[in-house]
Amino acid sequence: MTISTSEGLDTRPSENYSTTASARDVNSMPPLSRAIPLGIQHVLAMFVGNVTVPIIIARAADLPPDQTAFMVQAAMFVAGVATLLQSLGVGRIGARLPIVMGTSFGFVPVLIPIAVGMGLPAALGAALCGGVAMALVGLFLPWFRFLFPPVVTGTFVVMLGILLMPVGLAYAGGGFGASDFGAPHHLGLAFLVLIVTVGLHQFGRGIWSEIAPLAGLLAGFAVATAFGYVDFSKVGSADWVTLPSPLSIGLEFHMAAIIPVVLLSLVTVAESIGDIVGTTAGGLNREPTKKELSGGVMADGIASVFAAIFNAFPQVSFSQNVGMVALTGVVSRYVVAIGGGFLMLAGLLPKLGGLVSSIPNAVLGGAVLIMFGMIASAGIKMLSGVPFDKRNMLIIGTSLTIAVGLPAQEGLYANLSENLQAMIESGLIPGAITAIALNLILPKCPESRRTQ
Repeated sequence: MTISTSEGLDTRPSENYSTTASARDVNSMPPLSRAIPLGIQHVLAMFVGNVTVPIIIARAADLPPDQTAFMVQAAMFVAGVATLLQSLGVGRIGARLPIVMGTSFGFVPVLIPIAVGMGLPAALGAALCGGVAMALVGLFLPWFRFLFPPVVTGTFVVMLGILLMPVGLAYAGGGFGASDFGAPHHLGLAFLVLIVTVGLHQFGRGIWSEIAPLAGLLAGFAVATAFGYVDFSKVGSADWVTLPSPLSIGLEFHMAAIIPVVLLSLVTVAESIGDIVGTTAGGLNREPTKKELSGGVMADGIASVFAAIFNAFPQVSFSQNVGMVALTGVVSRYVVAIGGGFLMLAGLLPKLGGLVSSIPNAVLGGAVLIMFGMIASAGIKMLSGVPFDKRNMLIIGTSLTIAVGLPAQEGLYANLSENLQAMIESGLIPGAITAIALNLILPKCPESRRTQ
């Protein structure tokens, strides 16, 4: 199969394309009757997380409601463009894998003090510089591929799954900060979605197995609507059409804001690599190529630059969708591109965005619980091909200890700067640095040398 690398949007499927091509081939386009629901399924898995970031930052900066709504629409539109760039590719940019992009939570603790102290234009200016830094790292990533052998990347993916599991349970309980967190109706909705998803995934055939998460979400949404747990007020008050407005908020460049965001952007590359590796391992049963890794990280950077210009925050791959790929086995990048188109529409049609954002957190929780577990399973699958000698076991064990244990003990780093605290609280960043450092420092066992 050949993939075009011309200087334009690469939308050509493989040479063996047919209208009945399987969704389990990365370069095949299934019939639209299958591709559209599968693409929407990917979007629903990340939708709330994507729009939550601008809401959090806008509230912290005390922005008026109309500007907050504008930033939410910008986040959806930009995520759609970024997903198209990542899945379809432009030249060397883009992994050309089934990866959904969205606004990164990892930057929130760093961007909030910047937005509050220096203003929103300063936060967007720093985000633009961070995007440039990520794009440059992606450009030269093939020269640094030795930093990410299977024992490191497999550990990354296991970390991702483990660190996201509490987030899935928080959604199932009603969402972070919910006044009735853990109420029976929240847990009941999450359990319903879980049961429907697992049942169809294991016992369904054909399309029913592939759309199991979507069917679970729709079942949960229908029951929540019937019992009055869905708020449709956002749909009624939303406009019909909103066009993107570049540089509406503006850009300002302050070194005090740029430095921490750029540093965090460089470290976030490890998360992007983990998502790319998790996607290929969980869906394609292989390691990513150098071109996929480099193009994927470059797409993160270019998309983040585009986001800052269009009044949104840094873009990265969404780990929920790594779990979706592992769960359903659907790896067609054209399916994900359809999801990207749906995100763009949601950014242009506020009523559509309001409808999707009205899905209760508990309903989403029932679906993402499975997906996050599947991410960890994909990482374990990757590590199964790594020799479990004393060196590799030390790398895996120590890295997981740092990633999971350190954020749980905030007192250990309470005296550090806010930026350093934000990096440590993510768990993934200190865990990734530990894995990379130990892999470079520890001498390789004879069995590891033979494997490499």
